Amino acid sequence: MRIDHPLALLGGLSPERFMKRHWQRKPLLVRGAIPGLQPLLAREQLFELATREEVESRLVSQDGGHWRLQRGPFTRRAIPPRNRPGWTLLLQGMDLHDAAVHGLLQQFRFVPEARLDDLMVSYATDGGGVGPHFDSYDVFLLQAQGRRRWRIGRQADLTLHPELPLKILANFEPEEEFVLEPGDMLYLPPRYAHDGVAEGECQTYSIGFRSPGRAEIARELLQRLAEDAAEQLGGALYRDPRQPATATPGAIPDALGEFAHEALAAALREPRLLDRALGEFLSEPKPSVWFESQAAPRRLRGVRLDARSRMLYDAHHIFINGESWRASGRDARLMRRLADERRLDAKDLAGASDGARELLASWCEAGWLNEGPGDS
Repeated sequence: MRIDHPLALLGGLSPERFMKRHWQRKPLLVRGAIPGLQPLLAREQLFELATREEVESRLVSQDGGHWRLQRGPFTRRAIPPRNRPGWTLLLQGMDLHDAAVHGLLQQFRFVPEARLDDLMVSYATDGGGVGPHFDSYDVFLLQAQGRRRWRIGRQADLTLHPELPLKILANFEPEEEFVLEPGDMLYLPPRYAHDGVAEGECQTYSIGFRSPGRAEIARELLQRLAEDAAEQLGGALYRDPRQPATATPGAIPDALGEFAHEALAAALREPRLLDRALGEFLSEPKPSVWFESQAAPRRLRGVRLDARSRMLYDAHHIFINGESWRASGRDARLMRRLADERRLDAKDLAGASDGARELLASWCEAGWLNEGPGDS
């Protein structure tokens, strides 16, 4: 993707300009972001997906100000009839279950892969919505079917209704209002309040982004560093040959506290250990994702990442699906290309070392890669 070229998806802005002007700063309304857009999943396909255990689904309904939230999977009979107004079916991570949806999500890869989360489909009948709320992450709201009326505002008061099953703002104060039709798109930065209500049968695609908190990242990194601590720090034991007799045995010795501080500091001292832990965390698939092993390829003529695979890299490592490898030189450049473009053709593989080919073949066996050219 040429990040300096204008995109219709961004209203004629280049990705470079969009990130400077709008990303995490201010909304952007784009009319005709994807001209002629048709729903990528038919209504009955969505209803069938909502019955699956591996699909994260929710059903939101309202009647006279009373809200109800149900979590899937659902039986087909549990989904309300289309002629009943005021309900919404939310299906998370549809890019993992449909190739066309996955392909649509790839159009947003001008944002780092480590931040790109998933595409949620919201199917609603007339009057359906989830109430005025805010998200802690950036979101693109792409209209795929029908019309949806959006009211948005910079909300100072983020108080929520205390007794509702949804996180609905108690004192929503909209500043602008738009009606989106198929192909239109609205970008909203984090914590920008919004309320979308379907006008007739409606599908909206929400492209969301990961925004891990400090506490979450600290917890994950410390857990991963702890797993490597024995190997990295060795088996040195605490020794106190100068410990005198004590009349206060309940007090923790200062020297033991210093030993503990030094042990933790030593674990954090090696930056590549932290980098590796971060990459493994960010490339970890969602809990609902699993891969099926397959036959080893006889000869690699081209590979593409499976839609469920997350692949990242830093200056010294390659990460895929929560695992890491040290990489350098020509093979590292090859793997980085796979992470960036999600595929390698026969020409790309011609210069790969035997070790790189063996690694790619093992990823094929694990189901992380598929044979053949083309995007996943």
